Amino acid sequence: EIEVVGEAATGPQAVEEAERLKPQVVVMDLAMPELDGIQAASQILRKMPETGILILSMYSEDTYVRNAFAAGVKGYLLKNALEVDLPYAIKEIAAGRTVIAPGLTLPSQQDAPSDFEKLTQREREVLQHIVQGRSNKEIADTLFLSLATVKWHANNAYGKLGVHSRTQALARARALRLL
Repeated sequence: EIEVVGEAATGPQAVEEAERLKPQVVVMDLAMPELDGIQAASQILRKMPETGILILSMYSEDTYVRNAFAAGVKGYLLKNALEVDLPYAIKEIAAGRTVIAPGLTLPSQQDAPSDFEKLTQREREVLQHIVQGRSNKEIADTLFLSLATVKWHANNAYGKLGVHSRTQALARARALRLL
């Protein structure tokens, strides 16, 4: 049984409502006022990484799909999807599975090795610890490195993955199944 627990008209409202209501799955548009769906999804996932996010959009271009999955969403449907597809997609995402509209393709798994191969062994190790939720201090202690060295390796990894923050790196690594 699917229960709608909240609604929002803007990106910031979607983030607020998700934080307040803590739904299992959030369904949102890419094009929202003030904060787009990808930015809103990133903010929600930063605070509630267990939340499944389904993008419902009119955009079928690869760039939109790739950016959405890189942000950590679990599903992407087009607005012209049949009414039967939406409940199915919500249930699949609630069960931890990924859903994508027919005719669209998930970001290529062939892209992942090229991104991952750019990382040095130490950058991979630091990124693996970041994905596991460890702080920079904990990583430094575990790998017998200085805090500055851990930050340096993390920032290098972020640059090579085309991200600017720990949260974006986490979403990118998960979306591309790098780790």
